Amino acid sequence: MRKDAFESSKSIGFSTRAAGFSKNVIEPPKLNFSDVALTNPNLASEFYKRLIEMINDFEGDLDEEHEVGIRLVAFGQTLQFHIESIGYCNPSLITFQGRLQNGARVELIQHVSQINFLLMALPKMDESGPPRRIGFNLDENE
Repeated sequence: MRKDAFESSKSIGFSTRAAGFSKNVIEPPKLNFSDVALTNPNLASEFYKRLIEMINDFEGDLDEEHEVGIRLVAFGQTLQFHIESIGYCNPSLITFQGRLQNGARVELIQHVSQINFLLMALPKMDESGPPRRIGFNLDENE
């Protein structure tokens, strides 16, 4: 009976050493994943990184009379504001902080699956000064 068990285990790839047999076992290949980034692209932190890159690209094309703003349309209402900062809370929330044209502070907290906005060039808040540049920097430790 032991011989039959050994033969069947050998044909389907079971470890015979663990079963107490003295036959050689094929070891699985050793894989090196040290160069592979193990991140979840669906986390808010990864979404945040992509947003920052897009905003930086958009901001790079602005003239001296404009600043980065966003326009949101929801429930028949339109809201546009100057972006001052963006944050996230894993696994799924993104926050946008900024100011309306009249200077009122706003903060939008939104689930990553619902983010839909238009980046736009808004006239700078302080007409006498230079345009406010966000200049987001991505820290690789974030």
